[in-house]
Amino acid sequence: MLYVLADSLGFPHVLNLIRYITFRAGAAAMTALFLGLLIGPRFIGWLRIKQGKGQPIRADGPQTHLKKAGTPTMGGLMILTTVSISMLLWMDLNNRYTWACMLVTLGFGLIGFLDDYDKVTKRSHNGLSGKARLGMEFAIAGVAAWIITSGNSTVLYLPFYNGPVIDLGPLYIFFAAFIIVGFGNAVNLTDGLDGLATMPVVIASLAFFVISYMVGNIKFATYLGIPHVPGAGDLTILTACIIGGGLAFLWFNAPPAAVFMGDTGSLALGGALGAIAVVDHHEIVLLIVGGLFVLETVSVILQVFFYKRTGKRIFKMAPIHHHFEQLGWSEPTVVIRFWIISFVLALAGLATLKLR
Repeated sequence: MLYVLADSLGFPHVLNLIRYITFRAGAAAMTALFLGLLIGPRFIGWLRIKQGKGQPIRADGPQTHLKKAGTPTMGGLMILTTVSISMLLWMDLNNRYTWACMLVTLGFGLIGFLDDYDKVTKRSHNGLSGKARLGMEFAIAGVAAWIITSGNSTVLYLPFYNGPVIDLGPLYIFFAAFIIVGFGNAVNLTDGLDGLATMPVVIASLAFFVISYMVGNIKFATYLGIPHVPGAGDLTILTACIIGGGLAFLWFNAPPAAVFMGDTGSLALGGALGAIAVVDHHEIVLLIVGGLFVLETVSVILQVFFYKRTGKRIFKMAPIHHHFEQLGWSEPTVVIRFWIISFVLALAGLATLKLR
């Protein structure tokens, strides 16, 4: 909104700063961070009143989690509020990528909210049916993918390889939708311990802050041999919004958590990162940067697959963070070590920009 206003005025005097993506990104991060810290205490208090007993705790999960009973969930609403306000203030609203990513973020957030609401009101772990949830996610992701690919390339790029690999044509929309939905659910599966999903999302956003800026700048893109996507640079502001909003939420979500993110936040943030990667044509790099989320998802798939066929479990419990808890690791130990893994994977993903 501020960019459109300043543009209409010709960026006079101090408003010329708004012309620069780096300035707006910094301002967006600070806006989301400040708003999150400001509304956090009252927002959490409101959730406690509305939810009463908070999020249901699984009786068959780690016994240490039973003490978390009464902790409110749907904290993702706080992240969505701060991120949305910051996006509307600082992003270029004439950029179609802005609206595509906002559609995914808010649409997935709504699906997560409906799921969380079902769980809280029914006092059950069963929210929306899996088929209904996936159907809604693919519908939203499909529309967003169509918006993104309108006038944009449908070529698939691979890390460590200089140049395009294959033009997927109309199939790219299905590929892009799968990436968005898959990553949204991957972050959702990871959100099982206090702060476990929040910081890796912030780290992945930092990586894509750099990637989006490079992809959107024709000089950097040409030098690095990566695809140049005009307008993608504005997504650095979205990543900055997620970083600011995520850090503000982590202030309250750090162990012992005063509030849980819930599906409301994890689905929205994962979907947003997926959409950003699709715009940047760095979908495969996302799987490296967000390798922790991929690992968590694969652990669940393997556990279910082998248990159905052999009656035996590969892990003591899935997702894999619970496996390490069952091995005797304390929750903070699991969380911090997974943060370190996430940071290393983000660096590996960034290395692909040059190693081509």
